[in-house]
Formats: sequence, C-alpha cells, structure tokens
Amino acid sequence: MDVFKKGFSMAKDGVVAAAEKTKAGVEEAAAKTKEGVIYVGSKTMEGVVTGVNTVAQKTTEQANNAADTAVAGANDVAQATVDEVEKAAMASGFVSSVDLPKSEAGGEPTEQVAQ
Repeated sequence: MDVFKKGFSMAKDGVVAAAEKTKAGVEEAAAKTKEGVIYVGSKTMEGVVTGVNTVAQKTTEQANNAADTAVAGANDVAQATVDEVEKAAMASGFVSSVDLPKSEAGGEPTEQVAQ
C-alpha cells in the first residue's frame, strides 16, 4: 500500500509541477503576445503618421508648384498685355517709340514714361 501511496504522491507532485509550469508558460506566452501586439500597434501607428505626413508634404509641394506656375503664367499674361497695349498705342499715334523706355533686357519698350 505504501508503494501505491508513494507512487500516486509522486504522480500528483508531477502533475502539480507540470500544471505550474504550464501556467507559467501560458502567462509568459500571454505576456509575449501582448508585447507583440503592442509593438505591431505602435509600428502601425508610426507608419500611419509617417504616411499622413508624407501625403501632407507632397500636397504642400504640389500646391506650391501650382501656385508658382499660376504666378509665372499671370506674369507672362501681364507682360504680353503690356507689350500689346504699347504696340496699339504706338500704332494709333497716341505715343511714339521715343516716349517709351527700353525694357531691362534692352528689347521692346515695356511701359510709358510719365510726362
């Protein structure tokens, strides 16, 4: 009978030890899983923030490019308008080419001199 008691006691101790190790293993696995999920979540959030910042930067760059193009276009239109008004004024005899100063580039006159 002692043999059976001792054998069952040893088996019970083994089961208890295995259960404790299993509990510790499960707790460790749960902790590592939690760390993994938090890590993935933080990296995903960083990625989203980086992505949003990249899109915002590209949008700003494109808006600046569009504004620069619009300003350049407006300047071209304004210059062409001035040139055509000068030509029309000279053609009508309203002003003479002597009355118009030369442009900075030394080409066509660009504006009328105040009299």
